[in-house]
Amino acid sequence: MSWSVLFSLNNSLTSSLHRSLTLKSTNYSVSPTACLNVDVRTPDSNQNPSLHEKRSSEIIADEKKFIVGTYARAPVVLSSGKGCKLYDVEGREYLDLTSGIAVNALGHGDSDWVRSVTQQADVLAHVSNVYYSIPQVELAKRLVTGSFADRVFFCNSGTEANEAAIKFSRKFQRFSHPNEKNPPMEFIAFSNCFHGRTMGALALTSKEHYRTPFEPVMPGVTFVEYGNTQATVELIKSGKIAAVFVEPIQGEGGIYSATKEFLQSLRTACDDAGCLLVFDEVQCGLGRTGYLWAHEAYSVYPDIMTLAKPLAGGLPIGAVLVTEKVASAISYGDHGSTFAGNPLVCSAGIAVLDKISNPSFLSGVREKGQYFKDLLVEKLGTNGHVKEIRGFGLIIGIELDVPASPLVDACQQAGLLILTAGKGNVVRIVPPLIISKQEVDQAVEILKNCLPVLDQGSKNQP
Repeated sequence: MSWSVLFSLNNSLTSSLHRSLTLKSTNYSVSPTACLNVDVRTPDSNQNPSLHEKRSSEIIADEKKFIVGTYARAPVVLSSGKGCKLYDVEGREYLDLTSGIAVNALGHGDSDWVRSVTQQADVLAHVSNVYYSIPQVELAKRLVTGSFADRVFFCNSGTEANEAAIKFSRKFQRFSHPNEKNPPMEFIAFSNCFHGRTMGALALTSKEHYRTPFEPVMPGVTFVEYGNTQATVELIKSGKIAAVFVEPIQGEGGIYSATKEFLQSLRTACDDAGCLLVFDEVQCGLGRTGYLWAHEAYSVYPDIMTLAKPLAGGLPIGAVLVTEKVASAISYGDHGSTFAGNPLVCSAGIAVLDKISNPSFLSGVREKGQYFKDLLVEKLGTNGHVKEIRGFGLIIGIELDVPASPLVDACQQAGLLILTAGKGNVVRIVPPLIISKQEVDQAVEILKNCLPVLDQGSKNQP
C-alpha cells in the first residue's frame, strides 16, 4: 500500500518547505501483549540516506556521544508522525498518549498547522522585538479576547513564562508600594508543584531533588500543602507575599485537581492582602480540560496566567497573560526576549488557538475525556495495583501502588506511549486532543493487557 504525505515542519524545513514525499509501507503483524499491528515504512530514495539508513541503536549511540546527558530517554528513535500515531526509524507504529508532554494538542502533522507554518516561514520567520510584527499582535488579540487578561507578554517556554511572572509580581509590588523600603517580595507555592527548571521557577518547584544540586536558589518561597486553605490564607495575611503560584490541575505532580473552594479562598485572600494570584496553566490550559482555560471550570480568575506547551503546536512559545493593573506596573526594558513572539511561532499559535477555542472542539474534549476515564475505571479499576483513576478532560492519572515504569516499558513494547508523574507511581495520560474514541479503546486495551507486568515487579520488591 502507498500514499502521499506532506512532511511536517521538522522534515520539510530541512529541504524545501513545499516538498511532498511518497512513502511506501508494508504491514506485518506482531503479537506482543496487545496484538498491535506494526507499520513498516521504506524510506524514499530521495531522502538524505545519512538520516534514514541509521538504525535506532546507532542514533542512540551518537546521542550518548554528542549530547549532554540530561535526559533518561526511552530507547525509541521517532522519525515521523500523523494524527495520534508516531513512527520510529524502523517503521514501528505507536499510539501517542504523551503528545510531546501535552504539547501536540492537534496531533502530528495537522494540515492547517502545517499550512500556516510553511506559509509564514516562506514570508518572514523572525525579526526580534525591536520591530512590530502582525502575527504577534493578532495572537495577542485572540488571547486577550478569549480570556480574563488585558495584555500579553510572549516568551519561549513554560519556565520562561513563570520567570516573567515572578518579575512582574515583584515589580507590581514595588509599583504599588512606592514609599516602602521593603514591599512584599515573597512567594507561596504548593506541595507536588512544578513550575520549571530555570533558577526562579526552580525555586517555586517543590521537589527537592530538582532544587538541591543547584542551591542556593531564589530565597523567599514557602511551600504549603496543596489544598490547605487555612495555612495558605494565614501566610497571605502576613503581608510579605508578592504572589501565590498555583496550578489549577497539577500535571507533573501527579494529576491532582484543586477544588473551587480552595481557589476561591486564594482569590479572596489575595484581594484582601493586595498580593497577586498566578495560575500556572502551562500543562492544564488551552483546552486540555475541555475548557479553554482550566480555571474556567472553577469560575475563579487570576491576575496572571502562564501558558506554553500546546500554544504553538510543537514550536517553542510561552505567554504571560496579565490584567491591566499588573501591566501598568511594567515599563520598557523591565523584561524582554530576542526570539519571543516571532512571526513563525505566532502564526502557529493562531492556527492552534483558532481550532482549540471552538466550542464544539472543547465539548468534544470533555466528552472524550469522560469516555476515557469511564473506560479506564471499567477495564482497569478492579486491578489490585490501581489505587485511583483521576483527571479532568484529557489530562488523566492512574495512580498505582508500585512504580509505573514497568508498565510504561511494556506499553511501549506493545505500541503505546505513556508518561509517568508524581513520585513515579502515576501513569500520566495526555493524548492529542484530537484522539478518537476508537483510539481510546485501543489504548485502554493495551494498558489492560500490559498490567500483569506489575505483578512481576511487585514480587521483586522487598
